[in-house]
Parts: sequence; structure tokens; C-alpha cells
Amino acid sequence: MKDFEIIVIGGGHAGIEAALAAARLKHKTLLLTLSIENIGKMPCNPSVGGPAKGIVVREIDALGGQMPITADRTALQFKMLNTAKGPGVRALRVQSDKLAYKQYMQDVCLREVNLTVKAGMAVRINVENSTVTGVTLKDGSVITCDAVVLTTGTYMAGLNMISSEVTPGGPDNEQTTNELSQSLRDNGLRTFRLKTGTPPRVLTKSIDFSKTQYEPGTDAFVCFSNTTKQIRPFKDQVPCHLTYTTPETHELILSNLNKSSMYSGVVKGVGPRYCPSIEDKLVRFKDKPRHLLFLEPESLALDTTYVQGFSTSLPRDIQEKMVHSLPGFRNAVIKKYAYAIEYDAIDPIQMRPSLENKIIRNLFTAGQVNGTSGYEEAAGQGIMAGINASLKLEGREPLVLGRDEAYIGVLIDDLTTKGTREPYRLLTSRAEFRLLLRHDNADQRLLEKGYQVGLVSEERHDAYLKKMNDLKELKEQLGEDHIGPSDTEAAAYLESLGYTMEHRINTAELARRPKVDLNTLLEKAGRDYDHDLVYQAGIELKYEGYINKAKREAAKLQAMEKVKLDDVDYEDVENLSIEGRQKLEKYRPATMGQASRISGVNPADLAVLSIYLKQKEMNH
Repeated sequence: MKDFEIIVIGGGHAGIEAALAAARLKHKTLLLTLSIENIGKMPCNPSVGGPAKGIVVREIDALGGQMPITADRTALQFKMLNTAKGPGVRALRVQSDKLAYKQYMQDVCLREVNLTVKAGMAVRINVENSTVTGVTLKDGSVITCDAVVLTTGTYMAGLNMISSEVTPGGPDNEQTTNELSQSLRDNGLRTFRLKTGTPPRVLTKSIDFSKTQYEPGTDAFVCFSNTTKQIRPFKDQVPCHLTYTTPETHELILSNLNKSSMYSGVVKGVGPRYCPSIEDKLVRFKDKPRHLLFLEPESLALDTTYVQGFSTSLPRDIQEKMVHSLPGFRNAVIKKYAYAIEYDAIDPIQMRPSLENKIIRNLFTAGQVNGTSGYEEAAGQGIMAGINASLKLEGREPLVLGRDEAYIGVLIDDLTTKGTREPYRLLTSRAEFRLLLRHDNADQRLLEKGYQVGLVSEERHDAYLKKMNDLKELKEQLGEDHIGPSDTEAAAYLESLGYTMEHRINTAELARRPKVDLNTLLEKAGRDYDHDLVYQAGIELKYEGYINKAKREAAKLQAMEKVKLDDVDYEDVENLSIEGRQKLEKYRPATMGQASRISGVNPADLAVLSIYLKQKEMNH
């Protein structure tokens, strides 16, 4: 008998979600981490959410995950982003208390039934007949299991770098292991080097905030989890601030580029395109006279501010001058210097859409080890890996989310179809169905799936069904309701937007008009409905045509996703282009839909493949 059913290696954001999902699905699970005190650590920015990422957190909530609950409970500030833009790009971001967040996650993990938490360093994944059998630790002990979820983040063969100073280690020079990624390579997996970095942390009381721009949160009840009933009151929320780089900053950086780890040849890995170092920004965007920096509080228990956007690997003495060149920072004291970190990641093309490895059965990978960046992307992969490792052991079909169902689906499909050569970051522009993947409808898209898997409770599922029924009834009522000139306040509101009220008009029709906010309209008309339901109904009515068009496009994609390609021998398929055959052999797409998104596989290849599959089906 195995020691555990599932071993999760790594206690970061991916590891937490994977371990909790597996344990909550009643599998005997081990969370193996280098340090119990660092479970849930935020080694980079002290925040959760943001464009696209905030919607991922909402999706994790709908599936029954932990990050949204913890983020709501430990937030210093809540802010809805892009409220002036369309609903497809609106997202929540919270400023987190990084110490409270970490402590909350540790408490949850240590209390979870079916979950054992152990400190130790894994140095080898043990494999027999191409199937995982367990893990060997640095002390030589072996722990056996049926499945492994690898979520090592930036800790595999990590190198910390400040200028030419290179120190082996994970974030903050913690322990690292070269043996683990070597054991993966020994078993046929491809790894590659990636680089990321972090900015300096500055003593908060040494900053003159009068020379910066005040950035409050959103004065409304906004949250990630539908189970959250209370958040930090707006009056008690902690503000952020903005500042900018100056010509003096730019001169300092550009005249010392040769001392940066990035530009002196020390760094071998590829850095993140969408979260570059300040040196990289200045080189790539020479025409910009200044760059925006966000000043973010790290914790109520720390007097430190995170200088978001100022990541660097320049020497400490240059960092001092750079920081002092910023408005409000003339007398600033650096509490922790910026540094770059390089690490081993696994080529994600080697994963199935379930996050199981194609080469080693029952090995699942999630998070930065798959080449992604960001806590949210990691957590989204983590919950999917925990779910799918559990389903695999139960003999059930994996849960694979479509590109039209979730940003998590877009993320995993991009990784498994296109791969990445740089730290991958989710962006709203990556999602062709972003009007379907909104902040407000995550539960409509995914809660039923979370319930079917077993992570969403009966009570929560019942509440969701009631909400859907209430939303349906509200839209029916709006279709029957009318507002006219006698509704003086509502009429005045509509006239202020340029609409003349000469007779009674159907409320649903009014909601479809540009600039009309349904909540405001109903309040002015004296109608009393639930604010969140009205918000959702307003979006569904106003964007109905666009949403229906997106659904029709998604239906075509779903039809292609149902055509399986698991056991196709592409050497047997005649008339494929040479490049198409090579790409199909290399990537081994799971479905026709996935094949259609591989660069180099053209429409003619897909037509040939479709004919081949039909003939094969007829012959059987």
C-alpha cells in the first residue's frame, strides 16, 4: 500500500490549491514543502487579481478553491479596474496583507482533513514503466504515492542575481535543488531557463507621499468569493500611491546597463515580456519620457512599501541612487534590495490539457514550473491539477475547460498548444471570447462543474440555483415593466443622457440603450431589486447581440473540441503538408480544435485530417 495517494511538491499558490482540492476530494494527500512557514508566501507583489487575473480568481472560487476566500479575508484594499470600459475587461484587484495572507493559508492547510503537511526537499521523482511511484527526499527517504503534482515555482535550480553577484537559491535566497529538474530530464522531459525579478522594498515612513498621487480603492462591496459576506470597510482600507521615473532615473540606469545582470550576460533565461525590469523598459521603450510606478503597502505588520514596476538587477549602490531619484523618495530608505532570479521550468508542450505529463503517467505540473508568471495563473493551474489528479485516480474523465468557458481554459490551452519561451502572463487580449468570460458570470460558467467534481457544497449549489432563477425572473419582469414621463426622476435621468421621454417605454429596451446604467435607472424609477442581479441583467440585456454571436462562434469551436486525436499516427495520414505533419507529431494535440490552433497546421491539413478520421471511422 502506498504512503499517500497524491503528493503535491511545493507550498506556493499552485501547490496550495492542488493539495486542498485533492484532500477535499477525499484523497490521502501530502503537501511537501521546503518550509511550512513559507506556505502561501507572496515573494513578489503583495496583491491578488488585476486584468484577466482577477477573473481567474473568480473562476477558482466557482470551482471551489481557496485563493479568493483568503484574498477577501486578508485584503488591505479592494479596487474594481476598468469600470469605464466594457464588461469583458472589468476585473477586481485587492492589495493584500502579505503576512496575514500567508498565515491564513497555513492555518487552512494545517487544519484540512486528509492533508498532511511535511517540510522536506524532493530531489527525485521516482518512475517505473513511465508511471510515477513516489518521491525521494534529500535525506534519502522515499515516500510512495499514486500521483505527483509538481508545483515548484522558481525553486528548481534557482539563482539569485544582483549585478554580477550570483547566489544559488529560490526567492530570498531560500533553498533550491538542482537534482529535481535533473531527475525530470533523466526521465525524458525538456526543461529550459526562465528569469523573473522583483523590485526594492522601501521603508514607508521614509517616503514623502505628498509628492506622489493618492490612489484609493473602490467604495463598494466588491469581493472575489461569492461566499464572502463581509470585507474591510472602505474607511479602514489602506491607500496605494503612484509616482513616476524621472530623467535622472533614466540617466542612472542607461549609464549603468553593463552592471545589470540582464545586460552583462549573467542572466541566461528569458525574462517576462509583460512585466519587464526597469532596465528592459528603458531599452525597449526609448521614446517614453517616464514610467509609472505603483507604491503598494505590504502588510499592516510591516512598515514597507513595494515599488511595483521598478524591478531591477543593478548593483545596490546604483539602486540607492535610482530610488532617491523618484518623486517623494529623496530620503527613502531601502529595506530590501531588488534582485533577479533564474530557474528551471518544464516545456509545457509536454502536458496534456488535464495538466498530466505526456511522458510520465500520473505526473501533473502546475504554476511557474510550467512557464507561467503570477500567483493567479499558478493557483488556477493548481486547482485544475489537484482536481485532475484526483479524477485520474478515480478512473473518471479529466476536467478540461474550454477557451469559451474560462480564462483558466485559455491559459492551459495556450500552454499545451503553443508552449512558451518566456514567462507567460494572462491578458484579456489572449481570450477571443472575453465577453463570455466576465467577472460577474464566473459562477454561471463554472460552479456546476465545481459541484459535479465535488468541491462545491450542496448548500452553495442550492444558493446558486436560486440566484439563477431570480435572475431569470428579473429579466422577465424587466421585459414586462415600463417607464414613462410620469416616472419623473427616471425620465430626468434618461433626458440627461439625451433620450426624450414622450411615452412609456419597455424597461428592458431602455436597458439596451448606450450609456444607460440599469441600476441607476431602476433606483430613479423607485424599483427595488438586488443590485448584483440588476448589474448582471443589465450586461446580458445591453450586450445580448454580441454575447449571442460569441456563443455561436464558441459552439463551432466546441464541435471541433469533441473530435479526439489521441491515437492518430500522422505518418499514416496522406497529403498532410510537411510542416503540418511535423507540428502534429511534435505537439500531439488532444482534439481537432487544439490542432487548429497550432502554428504551422493550415486549414488544408485540417481538411485532410478530417477526411482521414471519417474514413477510419467508416472502416471500423
